[in-house]
Amino acid sequence: MLPVLVVHGGAGFIPKERVQMSCAGVQAAVRGGYSKLQGQGSAMDAVVEAVTLLENDHHYNAGLGSVLNAKGEVEMDAIVMDGRYLASGAVSAVRKVANPIQLARLVMDKTSHLCLTGEGASQFARSMGVPEVPEESLITEYARMRWKKNLAADANPVECQMGKMGTVGAVAVDAEGNIACATSTGGMLNKMEGRVGDTACIGCGGYADNRVGAVSPTGEGEAIMKVTLARLILFHMEQGRSAEAAADEALAYMKDRVGGLGGVVVVDPQGEWSVRFSSLQMAWAAAQQRTLHYGLYTGEHFTKNIDDPN
Repeated sequence: MLPVLVVHGGAGFIPKERVQMSCAGVQAAVRGGYSKLQGQGSAMDAVVEAVTLLENDHHYNAGLGSVLNAKGEVEMDAIVMDGRYLASGAVSAVRKVANPIQLARLVMDKTSHLCLTGEGASQFARSMGVPEVPEESLITEYARMRWKKNLAADANPVECQMGKMGTVGAVAVDAEGNIACATSTGGMLNKMEGRVGDTACIGCGGYADNRVGAVSPTGEGEAIMKVTLARLILFHMEQGRSAEAAADEALAYMKDRVGGLGGVVVVDPQGEWSVRFSSLQMAWAAAQQRTLHYGLYTGEHFTKNIDDPN
């Protein structure tokens, strides 16, 4: 059953004109990440590669295409976690970095800290030789349009954030049985400057443990933080529940307790995986035994050979 990689492109509602590219993007990302696993790469290599590809795709709320804060600026969060040693790295409110997920991995690999934020994260990026990119290069016309639309006094940024674009993430188990997760986001549309959501917070925006499994969530960040969604799912798995049952129970609890919607990709050490969401849609794809799995709506599950370009 190993190796396996599962990715998501964000929970919510995707407008009809963006559905095709959103679904194509997660499939391209899972192919790219799975190629790392086939080349004897680690689970961490695979999830970072997959999320990097999604950050570079303007159809998602991460990296290029990130939503804008109240000032019309890009501030991004990202996290990685290695299930072997519970090592983790995260960045929050970072600017002018094309791939925050790669910076998060550097935090894990090159520092003794778990999370760097704001200007401190930027200084660290420069010290690591990470290229600084113009902020305008990360802003799409689509993101600018949505920002302007949601400046209206009666706009609902949470509702709009759950639609149209999404946080991205991935979980994987490699051939050695090692587990990893990665999650990246531009955050909440028209958020206050300096807002940090669930993605950069360990146990909320991601968690990986070789003994239990890995989770990457997406959805309403503040709700995810209140229930520490990623760790809650793994807690249920520790009690003997399957990945699917654990995800369903945690998502139902989040909806009932704090009114939050979202979605998750989950994997366990044996390579069993699950994709679950309480929102209308979530673009996702998985690769296992050279088969590509994918879907968009609840209960939708298509398969094809991973080498099939169509």
